[in-house]
Amino acid sequence: MSNTLLIYSTTDGHTTKISKKIQAIIESQDHSVTLLPVDEVTTDTLASHDKIVIGASIRYGKHQKSVADFIEQNKALLESKLSAFFTVNLVARKPEKCQPATNPYIIKFLAQLNWKPTVQGVFAGKLNYQKYSFIDRNMIRFIMWMTKGPTDPSTNMEFTNWNSVEQFAQAVCDMQPTE
Repeated sequence: MSNTLLIYSTTDGHTTKISKKIQAIIESQDHSVTLLPVDEVTTDTLASHDKIVIGASIRYGKHQKSVADFIEQNKALLESKLSAFFTVNLVARKPEKCQPATNPYIIKFLAQLNWKPTVQGVFAGKLNYQKYSFIDRNMIRFIMWMTKGPTDPSTNMEFTNWNSVEQFAQAVCDMQPTE
């Protein structure tokens, strides 16, 4: 039985939903999971877990700065443990952009940090125009227009492939130290 720390950063709440699903899957296999937003994680919390999973959303092509800062500040500790990272973005709604090897956001983010988590995942997010502020709604509609996505302002659509989330969670359960 492992003790997993599942850290998340969310913009509109969908990364939290995905994190809770991952938590439920891992716990169903008799592993312990602590779920925390990135801003609440301490060095002691990191040190007291066997596995570290970080999930982060994208807005306007970038992960939140707090996630990058957290990884940079704790990189040595993260590299000393089994780790996983997943990103949630709307580009991943496209079949050719929904894998760690093909999603530009995870490739760029992990390269900038020079970090190679043991397991990586990419999940499409949720598009809910009614929830966004006026500026966000119109900016995202423009981005969707450019990328041939839904632009109807009444759109409320979840693109997440929950089977991929389950496979990721299972891969986290299966992570074992190499000795």
